[in-house]
Amino acid sequence: MIKLQSLRFFPIQPKRKDSVRLAGWGSICAVLAFCAAMAAALRAQTFDTLLSFDGSNGVTPNGLVQGADGALYGTTIGGGANGQGTVFRITTAGAVTTLYSFCSQTNCDDGQLPRAGLMLATDGNFYGTTTFGGTGETGTVFKITPSGTLTTLHSFVYPEGSYPYAGLLEANGNFYGTTFGGSKNGYGTVFEITPAGVLTTLYLFCSLPNCADGEDPYAGLIQAANGNFYGTAEYGGTSNAGTVFELSPSGAFTAVYSFCALRNCFDGERPDGGVIQAANGNIYGTTGEGGAKGWGTVFEIDPAGTLTTVGGFDGTDGAGIASLVQGTNGNFFGVTADGGLYGEGNVFEMTSAGGPSTLYSFCSVTDCPDGQQPLAALIQATDGNFYGTASAGGAYTGGTVFSLSVGLGPFVETLPTVGMVGEQVVILGTDLAGATSVSFNGTAAVFTVKSGTEITTSVPAGATTGKLEVTTPGRTLESNLAFRIRP
Repeated sequence: MIKLQSLRFFPIQPKRKDSVRLAGWGSICAVLAFCAAMAAALRAQTFDTLLSFDGSNGVTPNGLVQGADGALYGTTIGGGANGQGTVFRITTAGAVTTLYSFCSQTNCDDGQLPRAGLMLATDGNFYGTTTFGGTGETGTVFKITPSGTLTTLHSFVYPEGSYPYAGLLEANGNFYGTTFGGSKNGYGTVFEITPAGVLTTLYLFCSLPNCADGEDPYAGLIQAANGNFYGTAEYGGTSNAGTVFELSPSGAFTAVYSFCALRNCFDGERPDGGVIQAANGNIYGTTGEGGAKGWGTVFEIDPAGTLTTVGGFDGTDGAGIASLVQGTNGNFFGVTADGGLYGEGNVFEMTSAGGPSTLYSFCSVTDCPDGQQPLAALIQATDGNFYGTASAGGAYTGGTVFSLSVGLGPFVETLPTVGMVGEQVVILGTDLAGATSVSFNGTAAVFTVKSGTEITTSVPAGATTGKLEVTTPGRTLESNLAFRIRP
């Protein structure tokens, strides 16, 4: 059993490249970049610190997820009643409730030190992982109800993998995730687990010569429109700088890209964040190091596996980039753990043509009451605002929950985002009471309003892939993603 008495993360300084003096056109470009950043900063936006963790309610928060009730749910790595992490609920107004403190069972059989946030499943419950604890002491998969009842679904034991740093993905009626280590190869796994807790190992990393497939997956998975899973391995690949991989539900593996394929790793290295599939169908992600500026990159990969570096960081605009989220305006939003104006991280926005533009720099006030070193990806809630966490800082130095409004309006999202005709779909949003119609790409559906934040419906006959719309007395709300109809 691992006991955590005090937990504090310090920034990992990315490798600096040799500095180059700007002269001539370089100086002009620097001025233009500054002006572009200032223009973004002048756009109407509001940053608020909603909560400072004090240890009793947790310390060092992970990422957030929106629940069916409109509140935000998350985990902390440490703190709580037993000092081993918590599950918490927080309203968008900042009222927090601790739902569960880990290590409440003998020998921490319920898990300890979760390093990932939660996933809201279609059954209305949340699912997640702990990195340590469980009967095998190398991590767990758990379910927790919105009221805080926790069930341990699985405890990892050798050789099925150990230390799941990432969260889970729901797909095909089961859950999918990664482990950072363990297994007979010792370099991590991709696993599938049923709601009843039956675990199947789908892939063992370092199964190819010289670990060309990758090592140590730190982030979780996504399921793309083609039905396959995509993710990243932090190390391994042809240059030992990490990989992007594709995996079919049956376990057929493809190494899509190996980083540091370009001179001086201009394409990036150490992709320890996850990937997303953008509206254009391509895969986007980040690297923690490398790039032309030396402090990490944002990359795009097309279906043919061709990588394009969309943007790079130079330290002044951030370093150590977390996973991205695509906003309803089509742009990408993210955070950096280091760098920025005060050296404690940024919130940034960038277009598909490049960037970034800094929206907020942490530690802008003495003693960092606004937070510092954000490590987890942002979420855009259905009220249109972005929410996130800082791993340190705040009034009690235990981290914060914050919100950032950039003027984007409300929308709806669906659980799941793909389904067959007749399949039940949950619609999440705000101010849904009194809704008068629901349609799938123009095809009307029968629905039930459960609350002001939740509607249930089913995919109607004749529906085609496209945006879902909900008409309320005040407005028509569109889904952030196209709902895909599965044959």
